[in-house]
Amino acid sequence: QVQPVESGGGLVQAGGSLSLSCAANGQSFRSYTVSWFRQTPGKERDFVAGIRSSGSGGRIYYADSVKGRFTISRDNAKNTVSLQMNSLKPEDTAVYYCAAGSGVILSSLRTVAAYNYWGQGTQVTVPS
Repeated sequence: QVQPVESGGGLVQAGGSLSLSCAANGQSFRSYTVSWFRQTPGKERDFVAGIRSSGSGGRIYYADSVKGRFTISRDNAKNTVSLQMNSLKPEDTAVYYCAAGSGVILSSLRTVAAYNYWGQGTQVTVPS
């Protein structure tokens, strides 16, 4: 059992950068697939980026909308997963959630239903 806790949200001007952090309370993230999702009011919660456990190869996946701008990474010493966001756009404005899942199959890695544990979310705002 693991409880994700997000931090690092805030207001950033378009073109700027921001780094989010997801810390694990309880078990280590090492054996979990960990992903970031985002959601705006009235919209579905959408996949942003994910990273598989080191034991399963640690492969990384991104939504097309953030490829080349966002980077997901693990810091096993700190038991955290980070999301570095560069070249931010107004359409990146959302509540960002960290999620962890055990036994996640590749075909469902980008879906909300695949994850066992969710953080409370952190707000990212990019004014137009």
